[in-house]
Amino acid sequence: MKKFLAEFIGTFWLVLGGCGSAVLAAGFPNMGIGFVGVSLAFGLTVLTIVYSLGHISGAHLNPAVTIGLWVGGRVKSNIIMPYVISQILGGIAAAAVLYIIVTGNGSSIGNFAANGYAEYSPGNYSMLAALVTEFVMTFMFLIIIMGATDEKAPKGFAGIAIGLALTLIHLISIPVTNTSVNPARSISQAIFVGDWALSQLWLFILIPILGAMFAGFVYKFVYKE
Repeated sequence: MKKFLAEFIGTFWLVLGGCGSAVLAAGFPNMGIGFVGVSLAFGLTVLTIVYSLGHISGAHLNPAVTIGLWVGGRVKSNIIMPYVISQILGGIAAAAVLYIIVTGNGSSIGNFAANGYAEYSPGNYSMLAALVTEFVMTFMFLIIIMGATDEKAPKGFAGIAIGLALTLIHLISIPVTNTSVNPARSISQAIFVGDWALSQLWLFILIPILGAMFAGFVYKFVYKE
């Protein structure tokens, strides 16, 4: 239960910190943090949770990460469902808190940092562009996670590498999809937006998982001795 609670709290922090910065601060008049600030916010949430709760649960914070690590032989199959449920519930709880905050001054939630493609992409990128982006970014994220946490990797630096990797991923892909690489993050926001966000949600669940699984396979059979 400690592991599941750690995943709940960690994913709660990731969604609240990352999506919260996007919704509340990205375009704030005269002081907006922009894409760079939002990217840093997502990276910092992972960095802080890896070092505070990583020793309890591994700080996956992401169903795709959990499944990719399982394919790569890092975790057992019996933790997949409890971890995924904890992550999704943590994300939804964070979105609920964010909803209360955002509407606290009478504002509507807008797109609520939900992920989308075509007309709901920040840059109007196509479904194919979104699909390729989410697959490749999640693939690289898992390669970095598995490499940074390998027993032969330098000790104590995994959190920095993983946090900076997520920052870089957001710097690249926010204009395309608002950056998912995490089904729990996508589900939590789509539930509150409804409509188009739910209709496009399949891509941000399926494609990150496939990218992570491919990375787990590649790392296990190519890089691992």
